[in-house]
Formats: sequence, structure tokens, C-alpha cells
Amino acid sequence: MADLLNSLRFDDRVAFVTGAGAGIGRATALAFARLGGAVAATDIDEASAQETAQAIAGEGGRAAAFQLDVAVEADVDRVVGEAVERLGSIDVLVNNAGIGARMATVDMPTERWQRVVDVGLNGAFYCSRAAGRHMVARGGGAVVNVSSIMGLTGGGLYPNPAYHAVKGALVNLTRALALEWAPHGVRVNAVAPAFVKTRLVEPLMADPAMAKALIEATPLGRLVEAEEVAAAIVFLSSDAAAMITGHTLPVDGGWLAR
Repeated sequence: MADLLNSLRFDDRVAFVTGAGAGIGRATALAFARLGGAVAATDIDEASAQETAQAIAGEGGRAAAFQLDVAVEADVDRVVGEAVERLGSIDVLVNNAGIGARMATVDMPTERWQRVVDVGLNGAFYCSRAAGRHMVARGGGAVVNVSSIMGLTGGGLYPNPAYHAVKGALVNLTRALALEWAPHGVRVNAVAPAFVKTRLVEPLMADPAMAKALIEATPLGRLVEAEEVAAAIVFLSSDAAAMITGHTLPVDGGWLAR
């Protein structure tokens, strides 16, 4: 048991988390810190990133906050370099930043489509490339992409085509990077949550009919907690998952089993 518990520790390791200002990202950053890791907490909202870093410091952990729009290639390269300089390395990358566009295809402006792709897919690629250079050179590391159940099915309770496309692409990017980087000791996996109890889902839950539909579509009968997604991310990043790569783990309360 001691060996198993130790394999879930991140002492002397650094986790770089995008979208760490709230929701899944903040829960994940806190989870890494509570397991001994240092955290580079990044978010497009600098104040939110600072709040996460301060929460970690308040619990005795080590963290640095960075403002980052993952859709800006040059900024990703710069912030990854700054994180390595300030914290010493990047051992884990969590590509969590993403946005959706809950609208029908025929109504979607090109600019909205492009922004969803730029943040959710291009941003994950830019971060993976920048952090991957350090991991490959050092001979080890772990990447976890935050996909979605919508990346594994074309269905849903409302149209969200850009989100579907991005999250599906992340699943296959996960496979591709896993195979490319396996010879260098770098593992790449993904999680695919169902609807998570965050502020982004609050508008849906405010509609009684939609809230009822969401709960009924989830066999376990409730929304996913951000901390439950964080637990899956931490596991896939840890030595306990040393032989797991190229895998997408649903955290969905049975949604995809229907």
C-alpha cells in the first residue's frame, strides 16, 4: 500500500496547468499541490490564476501564476520558458483550457468556430509542443488532455459542433503524441468528462427542463464534480499509471455506456 500511495505523489515535480483559474483547472492544480507537486497555474484571466496560486500557497504548497491565452503561439512558448526558469522543469502538462459554442451549425459565425478551435485544439498543440520539447529532452513526462464525452460521440442535448470537433480531435491527438513520444518516456492520455458542476454549466442547470435532461442522461444520476475529474488527471499523470498511454478515460457517470 505504501508503494501505491508513493506512486501517486508528485514531490520534486512540476505540473503546468492551463485554464487553472477555475473549475477543473483549479481543482487539478490544487490536487497536484496537495500531492507534493509544484504548479504553474496559467489562465487567460491573470487574477484567477493568481487566486489559484495563492490558494496553493495558503496550504503550504509551491505555485507560480501566469497570464496565458493558449491560442497565442508566441505567448505559449514564452510562458512555458518562464515556468521552467521559475520552477525548474515541467514534468506534467494538463491541457485543460477550452471553450464551447452552444449554437446550431447554420447559425455559427466563422469567428466563433475559429476561436473554439484556436483555444481548445491549437492551444493544446502549442502547449504540448512547447512542454514536450522539455520532456523529450529530459527523457520523461506526462501529458493529460481534457477532452469530453462530446469528443467520443456525435450526440448531445443541444448542438455544439465546434466543441464536438475540437474534443474529438484531442482524442486522436492524444493517440498520435502517445505513439510519437513513447520512445522518449513521455506518456500522453486524456480524460473525457460528462457535464461538470462548474460555473460554465450553471446556465444549463438554471433551466429546469435542461437540468432534468442532464441528470436523466447520466446513469449515476448527478453532475460530475471538478475534483473527480482532477483525480483522474492526477492518476493518469502519476507513476501509478506508468504503463498507460494513448488512452482516453471517461469520467462520465456512465453516460457513454448507454
